[in-house]
Amino acid sequence: MDGYYAFMLVATALVLMMTVPALALFYGGMTRAKSVLNMMMMSYVAFAVAAIVFVLWGWSMGWGGDGAGNGNGKLIANPFDMFGLDGVSHINYIYVVFQLTFAAITVALISGAIADRVKLVSWVVFVPVWLTACYFPIAHNVWGGGWLAGQLAKGSTFAQDYAGGTVVHINAGMAGLVLCLVIGKRVGFMKEPMKPHNLTLTMIGAGLLWFGWYGFNVGSIVFTPDSIADPSAFSEQFQGETGVTFLNTTIATCAAMLAWLVVERVIHGKATSLGAASGIVAGLVAITPACGAVNLVGAIVVGAVAGGACALAVGLKYKFGMDDSLDVVGVHLVGGLVGTLLIGLVSTAGAPGGIDGLFYGGGFSSLGDQALAALFTIVWTGVLTTVIAFAIKYTIGWRISDEAEVEGIDSDQHSESAYDLGTSISGGLPSTGVLAASTATQGAHA
Repeated sequence: MDGYYAFMLVATALVLMMTVPALALFYGGMTRAKSVLNMMMMSYVAFAVAAIVFVLWGWSMGWGGDGAGNGNGKLIANPFDMFGLDGVSHINYIYVVFQLTFAAITVALISGAIADRVKLVSWVVFVPVWLTACYFPIAHNVWGGGWLAGQLAKGSTFAQDYAGGTVVHINAGMAGLVLCLVIGKRVGFMKEPMKPHNLTLTMIGAGLLWFGWYGFNVGSIVFTPDSIADPSAFSEQFQGETGVTFLNTTIATCAAMLAWLVVERVIHGKATSLGAASGIVAGLVAITPACGAVNLVGAIVVGAVAGGACALAVGLKYKFGMDDSLDVVGVHLVGGLVGTLLIGLVSTAGAPGGIDGLFYGGGFSSLGDQALAALFTIVWTGVLTTVIAFAIKYTIGWRISDEAEVEGIDSDQHSESAYDLGTSISGGLPSTGVLAASTATQGAHA
């Protein structure tokens, strides 16, 4: 028992790291130099706001005491049943914090779709409202045994979603799609280059995301004190299931990265570091719901399909003129759909958390459940995010001014610059020599 809680502490810390600093670095490197601090701030602020909201009413809405866990819960749980974790045993706090980190990274993911152009105050307002309206109800119905599970599946869950294909990635991807359409394009989109300013940061961020994702996926094996009555049986199940999810996560991510690079090589003639980083994330996204449901061959299939599909999907934003700044839709919505739906094909009862899908003789039942969960998430989040987005747009407004956007959102929103090359390190005097020349050259190309 003590070992399990130690394991959950480590898993929770890894998931926390996925938002700060991993996602912040990954997104920050992909933006322009004049926007990197704001982009990173959106991740940090999202975590802070989500943490407060989660302990006040998020846990109650997602896992509250309304029959959740047996399919008899409500569609939307009462936020005041366990407000401020009232009635929650201290021994369950680690599970609360674990789920808190999931909520935080989900809403932080959305920020990549609207980079470079959104007022920080509008983002701060959006985060708690969206979590309340979209994240907590979907988590309640997919994971928490809410009303939808009872009505449609007659059980505690109505889809296989080991660690968040619907709750996290389809949810965030759909919200990102709505926001980038409602808020509109960046100044100069498709007219001037908007290349990543520091791919080194992005590669470091991708590596940290991969590392942290083991907490995300492997940590999603959840036991209650009552379920650990037989220590020997618990130990055997724990070791077997965590081994499967760990290896499935690894192998799917490798397959996705390679598939993305192949698509890049075929279409553009080059395999890029940004493609490798993006392929890593695409594979992690897709295997998230499937890591406990598939065998190793299934994991390779999930990763390879996701890597190729997401690599093709990210280019569609230019065809449709949709400014999804950092490819949240192309990676998280598409990757989440791939992983969620492929469960219905390649899931196997031989995996610790799986049932037989279509390719293993299970018929279309699992595929139907997976499609239903994906559709529910898309419709629910699509409608409610649209309402929230327009409400903010016509009240406090989303956008900084065009002039501020051209100058740089870091300067406008934070009065800071990520790279202050105009002063020397020693005494704050104007720089000279090579550093001054470098600064002047950068200014000429800004």
